[in-house]
Amino acid sequence: MKATTGNPAAPHKGRIDIWELLIRLVIIIASLVCLLPFIHVVSKSLSSDSFVIANKVFLWPQGFTIEAYKKIFADASILRSLYISVIVTVLFTILGMILTICAAYPLSRAQFKGRRVITFIFLFTMYFSGGIIPDYMNINNLGLMDTIWSLVLPLSFSAFNLLIMKTSLTSGIPVSLEESARIDGAGHFRILFSIVLPLSKPIMATLSLFYAVGRWNAYQDALFYIKHETSLRPLQLKLYYLVIQASESFQLEATQVQLSNPEVLKASVVVFATLPIVCVYPFVQKYFVQGVMLGAVKE
Repeated sequence: MKATTGNPAAPHKGRIDIWELLIRLVIIIASLVCLLPFIHVVSKSLSSDSFVIANKVFLWPQGFTIEAYKKIFADASILRSLYISVIVTVLFTILGMILTICAAYPLSRAQFKGRRVITFIFLFTMYFSGGIIPDYMNINNLGLMDTIWSLVLPLSFSAFNLLIMKTSLTSGIPVSLEESARIDGAGHFRILFSIVLPLSKPIMATLSLFYAVGRWNAYQDALFYIKHETSLRPLQLKLYYLVIQASESFQLEATQVQLSNPEVLKASVVVFATLPIVCVYPFVQKYFVQGVMLGAVKE
């Protein structure tokens, strides 16, 4: 008998892998589910009022016009809200990363006594919190109502991001590297700034993106804490009032933008509020992909 040559378990060339096709199909469908609504909103914002009222706009603009965007840029209140959102997001992200790094570094060191108990306390806050009313009373008692700090301080620390950062520092920074730095006379601050942070750029970029996107999309805290100082209302709260205005017969928010169909205004402001994050993401994408994979494989 002739001995069989080759690997019988090896897949035949040209053979269609049904599972690969299924996975690709699921990814394509999931991508379309995420992309098509945004394309619809963009098309609506670039269409004339008559086509939007007649519900004839789907995935391509009808009666192409940029009149809605012209009126948005002519409205000083919307531009002011954009400025407030940018300032709040930058401050929030910087403060959040400082707090996360300062908490994650000592909790990731084996020589830090009591780190398990402190980690559990942080973890406990992810599942149990005081609620909205105690938060509101606390902000009011601290005199932060109608100030920009009411949007920056309360949510600037995330226990979830802390656990991600702690896991990354524990698994990604070799202990031998820290020990060699200690032999050379380096202290904790020198090790943190010269070794740990330069080696943690991917996870730092990932968590910065988490903080920035979370703050950029939030509006509920501004709805509670910014009552009288309308100049401090962020863009998302402005969008919220415009959405309410589109469905109610009375005007809740003073604005210079006047369109015959509020749906066009709503769509254009949604696109206007989304573009900054969309523009920032490509610059941190390579770090984001590396950061989310940290700790996924144990060697």
